Amino acid sequence: MPYTIHTIRLALPFHMSVVNCYLLDTGAGFVLIDTGGSNRRAELLRALEAAGCASGDLRLVVLTHGDFDHSGNAAYLRQAFSTLVALHPGDAAAVERGDMFGGRKKGNPLFRALTPLLFGFGRRDRFTPDIRVEDGYPLAAFGLDARVLCMPGHSCGSIGVLTAAGDLFCGDMFTNDAAPALNTLIDDPAAAEASLDRLECLEIGTVYPGHGQPFTMEQFLSEHRLSG
Repeated sequence: MPYTIHTIRLALPFHMSVVNCYLLDTGAGFVLIDTGGSNRRAELLRALEAAGCASGDLRLVVLTHGDFDHSGNAAYLRQAFSTLVALHPGDAAAVERGDMFGGRKKGNPLFRALTPLLFGFGRRDRFTPDIRVEDGYPLAAFGLDARVLCMPGHSCGSIGVLTAAGDLFCGDMFTNDAAPALNTLIDDPAAAEASLDRLECLEIGTVYPGHGQPFTMEQFLSEHRLSG
C-alpha cells in the first residue's frame, strides 16, 4: 500500500510554534494524522483541498494525543468530511471535556487555568472518539499499511503511527526545531524513557514529529547517545 505524504504546517496562537499535520494519500483515500488548532481551520481546509481531499475522501483522522494544537479540528472534520476519528483512551478526557490536562499527572497550576482562556476548546470542538485505539491497532482497513504504537510520556495516551515502510509519525514524543530531541514537555519521564527503549528495538527509518522537521531515527539515536 504505497502512500504520499503531504505535510501541513499550521501556526499556533500568539506565534508560539508551528504544528505539523500529515495527510497521507493512499491512492484509495486519505488518512490525516493530527488536525492542528481551530485557529488555523481555514488554512487546513485549503491544504486538504489542494491535495485533492474532499468530503468522503478522508477515511480516518488519527490523533497522536489530545492537546488542542493536535485535535482542535477533529470534531469539525468528522462532520464536514464524514470521517472517523481515532484516539487512545488515555487522552479521551482531553477532547471530551476540553481539558488537555485531564489525563495528565501534573502541570503548572497557572498554565492549567489560563490555557482554556488563551487557546480555547469550546463545546463545538469537543467530541467523543469514534475509535479508541490501543497498541498494535492496524490501519489496513483504511488503506494504510501501518499500526498504532502506544508511546506514553508526553501524555498517558500519546501514540504514534508506524508504517510498514518504516515511517514513524510520532506526535509530541520527539521534536526537531534545532536538533532531534525528546520533547521537553513530558508528563511522565519514566514512561517516556520506556517508550524510547521500545522504539530503539523497532525498524524505523524517518521520524515525522509534531513540531519541527523530519529526521532519521539513527540521527536521533546517535545524538541521544552522545548527550547521554
